[in-house]
Amino acid sequence: MFARVKKAGRHEYLQIVENRRENGKVKQRVISTLGRLDELQSKGRVETLVRSLSRFSEKALLILSGKSDPKAQARKIGPALIFERLWIQTGIREILVGLLKDRKFEFDVERAIFLMVLHRLMVSGSDRFCYRWLGDYQVNGAKGLELHHSYRAMAYLGEELKDQKDALFSPRRIKDVMEEELFLTRRNLFSNMELVFFDTTSIYFEGRGGETIGKNGHSKDHRPDLKQMVVGVVLDNKGRPLCCEMWPGNTTDVKTLIPIVKRMKKRFGIQRISIVADRGMISQEVLNWLESSENNMEYILGVRMRKVKEVKRDVLSRSGRYQQVVPQKQKSKDPSPLKVKEVRIEDRRYIVCLNPAQSRKDKADRQAIIESLERTLKQGSKTLVGNKGYRKYVKIVKNSMSVDFDKVKNEERFDGKWVLRTNMNLPTAEVALRYKELWMVEQIFRNVKSLLVTRPIYHQRDDTITGHVFCSFLALVLMKELEHKLAQAGFCFEWEEIKQDLKALAEVIIEESGKRFVVRTESQGVCGKVFQAVGVALPPTIRALATAAKKRKV
Repeated sequence: MFARVKKAGRHEYLQIVENRRENGKVKQRVISTLGRLDELQSKGRVETLVRSLSRFSEKALLILSGKSDPKAQARKIGPALIFERLWIQTGIREILVGLLKDRKFEFDVERAIFLMVLHRLMVSGSDRFCYRWLGDYQVNGAKGLELHHSYRAMAYLGEELKDQKDALFSPRRIKDVMEEELFLTRRNLFSNMELVFFDTTSIYFEGRGGETIGKNGHSKDHRPDLKQMVVGVVLDNKGRPLCCEMWPGNTTDVKTLIPIVKRMKKRFGIQRISIVADRGMISQEVLNWLESSENNMEYILGVRMRKVKEVKRDVLSRSGRYQQVVPQKQKSKDPSPLKVKEVRIEDRRYIVCLNPAQSRKDKADRQAIIESLERTLKQGSKTLVGNKGYRKYVKIVKNSMSVDFDKVKNEERFDGKWVLRTNMNLPTAEVALRYKELWMVEQIFRNVKSLLVTRPIYHQRDDTITGHVFCSFLALVLMKELEHKLAQAGFCFEWEEIKQDLKALAEVIIEESGKRFVVRTESQGVCGKVFQAVGVALPPTIRALATAAKKRKV
């Protein structure tokens, strides 16, 4: 049956009609003529009839403005749908479930950890804020979780193992087992660590900083007044986070590279590793160890140009033509220009890298400083106190100050340059490009410290601190996996754009007269492409939910 409008003369009439089959043909029969359409509409009788009929349907929900009082509840669904799938695809959920199978927690630890990781990915906020944030999101299995469950879940990740044979600066913990299991899920017969990238950073504490891990040391956050910890991250040659190490805050960078390489070989069963590390990792002891007959390890290491005499005196002054690797930018998104040349000092191989655009910028910035310095010198020496930009170009003779043009000329040698030392047989250009990939690690740390709001840390126990930082590491694993999926699908989106459009995807649950329906909002921006890349189907636009009465019967 259906409704139709029948026109007769100047008026239209509303009829209820049914289709029926007679002698093999479909015919229509008028069941009832309800009246003139304009009169029914003016008196609101159409709405009254439809509303009355809707009471006898389990799949129809009628909302009449001003004449109904439905309940509506909205939940954001995009982030959980995408990262839940990646949580499964990377193997993290399976690993956690396996580790927890013999443990008897009174809450779902795996769900608590996933919730914290998702929170780190999507918003800026403390662990305490996570459960207020959850009120706006749909996360399966998160109902009933509370703040103290998150603290216990983080403590579980940082729980010390009985087997401490490969401990380095800090004890082996549950999180180390997870990293090793994650590596095995990616590994095949042809896997090796052809290239790994390693860098460190410091994260400060608000408070005493745990039982042992919080120490005073060189702060990259410029907070020497606070205790801190050192975090090292290793990425594989595809840019995926491999593991993270956490050490007391007084551990220096040059002391970390050798132990981390030794431990990686044991933890992951790797025979051959080629290491790429920044200039803060390099020392003569490190170089001797890498080049020893026992290790014979390949490396690409940054060199401190201004502090290594051989580089200042011989490498930078060696003549030779540069080879162009990357041309000048044509568009803003093009990679930075790059030129390289090789310099050999006895059996030591150096690569001098030059960014012409950065060189011009360095020169212009220095010229602006010199011009400002000359004006400032005329006003008196007191204005120079505490100005680091001026200080290195000032020459003091007896009681007078002037611009030291010898220092200015010497500084020109470093414009737009960086120097690498390597024992690899790769072409010069490829060595430089491989080192530039190390900047992925620096981007990772920017994500850890700002995007994922790992700092400052307020926890006061080593196990909870470790779990807190490791949740950020797991978030990075998911983020890099999403980037990998998008790249495979031919997409490249900004992270903030992805977050915004995923958060815009929501479901609204509407309930009236015991009936419950879910209406999904429209997919906006890049959201649909993200779902496509990850292989997740968008939920239906409208679907019915079981009523409260049906739930009780079940």
